[in-house]
This record gives sequence, C-alpha cells and structure tokens, in this order.
Amino acid sequence: MSDSEFKALLLNTDDAGKVTGSFETISNDRLPEGDVTVAVKYTTLNYKDGMILNGIGKLVRNYPHIPGIDFSGVVETSAHPDYKSGDEVILTGWRVGEVQWGGFSTRARVNGDWLVPLPKGLSLEQAMSIGTAGLTAMLAIMTLEEHKLSTDADKEVLVTGGAGGVGSIAVSVLSNIGYKVAASTGRPEQHDYLKSLGASMIVERDELVEPPKGPLGKERWAGAIDNVGGPTLHHVLATLGYWGACASVGNAGSFKLDTTVLPFLLRGINLCGIDSATCPTSRRMIAWDRLSKQLPLDKLESVTNRAGFAELPELAGKILKGQVRGRMVIDVNG
Repeated sequence: MSDSEFKALLLNTDDAGKVTGSFETISNDRLPEGDVTVAVKYTTLNYKDGMILNGIGKLVRNYPHIPGIDFSGVVETSAHPDYKSGDEVILTGWRVGEVQWGGFSTRARVNGDWLVPLPKGLSLEQAMSIGTAGLTAMLAIMTLEEHKLSTDADKEVLVTGGAGGVGSIAVSVLSNIGYKVAASTGRPEQHDYLKSLGASMIVERDELVEPPKGPLGKERWAGAIDNVGGPTLHHVLATLGYWGACASVGNAGSFKLDTTVLPFLLRGINLCGIDSATCPTSRRMIAWDRLSKQLPLDKLESVTNRAGFAELPELAGKILKGQVRGRMVIDVNG
C-alpha cells in the first residue's frame, strides 16, 4: 500500500438499505476536509460502534462511511497552529464515526480543534484503553464533584452497568481517589472483576429495576453514575441521598424516564446529562489530565481487551450481546 492510500473498514448500503461493510484500500483524495491528517495507531470498539456496524438505529445517515468513534495516532501533516508532524494525539467525540469518517482506518483527516494532545505518562494504546468511555466516566465524576460529592460522604457512589467500558473506569477511578463504590451488574460472574476494580459493594441489576414502593425509597447513595437509563434511572433517582446528584451517561435500558418530581422537590437531587461528544476542549483536557494521574494503570490493564483490525466485524456482534467486558482496543495495523 502506497503513502497515497490507506486501509479502512468501509460501510455502505445495498438497494434494500441493508448496511454492509468490507475492508478496502482507499485513496487519500477521498478523505474528508480537515486541517490535520493523522496516522491512526489505535481505535476502540464501543457499543455505539457495534450498533453502527450492524445497521441499528440512524446514527449514520450518509454512506459510504468509516465508523469508529475515537482513535489515537501521530500527526502526519498539519495546517493547524497547535499541532505539527510527529505530535501524538487523541480524538474522541465531535460525531467522528457517525458524521465524519472515524477511527476504523489507518489514516484520518479531521478538524484540529477536535484533537487533544496525548497526556504525559500515557501511551497511545493506553489512551485508547481509556478512550471515549474513560473520558465519559471522568466527566461524570467531575460533574458529581461539582454538585458537592466528596470522599467524606457516608454512603456509596453507585455505578450502574459497572462491567461496561464507562462503568469499569468509573469504578476504578472513584475507588482510587477514595470513594466508597457500589457497582451494579446483572451477571454474577462479574462480581470478582468489579471487586478487583475497587467496588466495596455489588448490587444486582434486578434490585434497581422495580421502582421503590411509594414516590421515594430509602436514601441509599451519595451520588450515582447511571449507564443504563429507563427503569434503572427511575429507581436511582428515588433512592439518592439528600442533595445527591446522578450523572446520566447511557440509555441502553430505554430512552423513556417514568418518574415524578418528588425526588427533585423533596430531596433536592440533581439529574445531570453527560455529553462527551461535544464538551468544550478545555474541559476535555482537564478530564484527560485527571485520567492520566488518577486512573491506576494496573487497573486500566485489567479492563483492557485487545484485538486486530480483522476481528472488528465479529466483535461488533459480541459487544451488542454484552459479551465484551471492559474496554476493547483495536490495533488498526495489527
């Protein structure tokens, strides 16, 4: 393959609208507009990527398309004042892998304002072990702390969907900086894994599905990071402690929220949405700096799975079935 070409997993649609994908060698002149071209080294497989690869939902409207919602790599060429050839960079969000061509590729061209310099102390592979999921987890933690959560709390911080990518890193960071953490999972085989990340309490998913009897339940949590949504989020809101906050990250359980105003009126709780896709660059850099310092690398290693480029299509089906635990890092040159 010449320098004027790159390899990518390219998605297209057939006459019936079915999404199909294949690995192709593509000419550089097909890259989208942007002032920085990056030689991609690593990307990740997230739940959203699994949906896109399997044609679920309407996350992608324009085909042909290269998915992959994040990547790390080395700048090849740059017309951006903050980056030069050879700089190591990370990209997460900004609808890359949905609207803009993404990380399932050996080369990407993007707006330099979307990039973040690789933090000191992290390798490009470790940055993708953290990836969009880790950034989202840290943004959730920062938001809870801005709503007065502190390590002095006498109750646990609840993390739902604890064995997933966001959940695993949230549990690891929270426990490392001194919080008591309760992690929820629907899979008994994940209990030891969550305890190894620092969870002091395991909560069965079924406990969080049925709403409490009455409008409010017992005050159980100092704060919460909810990766599930739907009935689980309803239950969590009704069982937060006084002035507690919940950072809502995912909605795999449902977009619908069937709750009342009483948790907000009678306990003064806060429901905070976390959008890691378009948060300001200044806030991203604070989050990445904290991740590089507060996420133990031994725990990061324990939540990381690795795969080669050719394994992506098969793994996309597994992640939708909940068969991928923690983070899935893809070596696009492997």
